[in-house]
Order: sequence, then C-alpha cells, then structure tokens
Amino acid sequence: MTVSVVQFGGSNCDRDAVRALDRVGVDAERVWHEDGLPADSEGIVLPGGFSYGDYLRAGAMAAHSPVMDEVRAAAEDGTPVLGVCNGAQIGSESRLTPGAFTTNRSARFQCEDVYLRVENAETPWTDAYDEGDVIELPIAHGEGRFEIDDAAYEQLVDDDRVLFRYCDADGNVTDAANPNGSKGNVAGILGERENVAVLMPHPERAALAELGGSTDGQGVLEGFA
Repeated sequence: MTVSVVQFGGSNCDRDAVRALDRVGVDAERVWHEDGLPADSEGIVLPGGFSYGDYLRAGAMAAHSPVMDEVRAAAEDGTPVLGVCNGAQIGSESRLTPGAFTTNRSARFQCEDVYLRVENAETPWTDAYDEGDVIELPIAHGEGRFEIDDAAYEQLVDDDRVLFRYCDADGNVTDAANPNGSKGNVAGILGERENVAVLMPHPERAALAELGGSTDGQGVLEGFA
C-alpha cells in the first residue's frame, strides 16, 4: 500500500507520519497539496501542523485547497483517510467528519501526553486494541476542543463512531482527564464510513521505540495495513 501524506504550507508532522508509517510496514510519501493526489494513492494522511498559519480557523483554509476535492472523492470510493490534529481540523472543515474543533477550554496551546480509552475496537484504526484499552498518546494543539450539537453527538454515540475518549490512567472518563474540554471527552471519531477517521492526539509521535516514549500509536497507523 502507498499512502499519500498531504503537505500544506505550515504542515509540520508530514515527515513524522512518513517515518512512523514505514515503521509499521506501510509505504508512504509526502505529496504537496498543489500537485494533487498521485494516481497510485491507496491511503491518505492529513498530518498535523499549522496549515496556512491557522488563520481564520484551524484547518479552514486548507479545507478549500483543490486537493481536498480529491480527498473527499477518494474517501467516498473507500480509500482510507486519517486526519491527525491539524488534519482532524481540516477533515472537520471539509465535512469528512461531523462537528468542529475549536479553542481549548484553557485558551492556551497544550502539549502533553494524555490517556485515551478505546471506545470501538471493531474498526481498521482500532483493530490492534480491545474495547476499553487505555493507550497513551501526545497532544499538541490550541484548538482541539471537539464541539457538536447534542442531537448529532447522540447520533455519533448510537452509530458507535466514537473511537477514543480522553480518560485517566485507569480508563475513567472524567472532566479532570479532559485536556481541552471536548464534548463527551471525545478524542477521535469516524466519518460516515469507517475508512475515514480523525483524532487530535498524535499516533505518529508515539510509534518509534527509540524515542523512549509510548509506542501505542502504532496500532492506529496499522489501520492502513
């Protein structure tokens, strides 16, 4: 499988994503957004960073890049698409997934390790885990608070489209374990179909053992394999 990691002006996790995907046996290449998707793209990553400096709203300008029309079409055809951090914001702004990501409850940029509880283990992105597993991934965002209206949130829950919730080390989903104020402690969700997922924490930053931290993110990236 060849995964295209779409690079926008201001992306800064594209190289990390390529290296982490290589670690789990997935071929990946960086693709400049103005060049469009290669014909042989079998997967797509929208990486983290600060596309277009996060002007207007985080991800809003990148969502209007012509390449996103190709990404949406590919997603509709069943191509796996993963949006991480700024990529999650782009995915939301592009309507690949419902809801929105907005300013953290603290109104500050936050960079720290967090715990996530696996809510649905029957997707490509969570197949490496069991439901209820607790994994540790880093966050690095200023606009990571997931917001969605009550009815749409209940539909997400009913459809089992919540992938991860912020929790404590023992798996308790509490307000104290919610780093940014996300509704329902939501950290990652599916699109209308399970081939599309977005999450704010960074699995690619928790995939290389030589960095000395968690490697829990490998399971998410293995969704491409």
